[in-house]
Amino acid sequence: MSGSVARISRPVRILMIVPLLTLFLTGCGINNIPTYAEQAKAKWAEVLNQYQRRNDLIPNLVETVKGFAKQESTVLEAVTAARAQATSIQVNASTITDPDTFKKFQEAQAQVSGALGRLLAVSENYPDLKSNANFLALQSQLEGTENRIAVARRDYIEAVRVYNTELSTFPGRIWAMILYSSSKPMEEFTVDDSVKRVPQVKF
Repeated sequence: MSGSVARISRPVRILMIVPLLTLFLTGCGINNIPTYAEQAKAKWAEVLNQYQRRNDLIPNLVETVKGFAKQESTVLEAVTAARAQATSIQVNASTITDPDTFKKFQEAQAQVSGALGRLLAVSENYPDLKSNANFLALQSQLEGTENRIAVARRDYIEAVRVYNTELSTFPGRIWAMILYSSSKPMEEFTVDDSVKRVPQVKF
């Protein structure tokens, strides 16, 4: 009789242990690394979307300014060249774990920001341009896009901070060694010195 009880109680004990073990593993963060990685990648995709939105606005902006200020060819060419350089850099989800590619991407986008800043500064010299409906609409869209870029970058930086912290602290560091050895720290945006300086515009 007691042997029969033992045989029955063992499967029961196993059935009780499995849910407890699952709960333990879930509670100790076994899924944190892939979860945080996916969240950071989603934020990165939003950063790329907003930069693409800005790139799409530039040709119309350049053409509009050209109609009123053809003599500003140097500034117009700089914006076009900066956009071409930025769009030539191939980026994807793996870019955020590649320091060199990420740095090139960030520098290219900083060049676009600087060139656009100089272009908008030059527009102040042309009252007809400043009052042009198309220019005003593009300027408004560009301003909105720059704000969205700032928000997207901020959200991405926070998501990467959470992910990188999980990789380097306990118990995430243990899970990284055991289950997620291919997981790499992700790159964060920094403020380039050229962006900190106010563009020098010569008229």
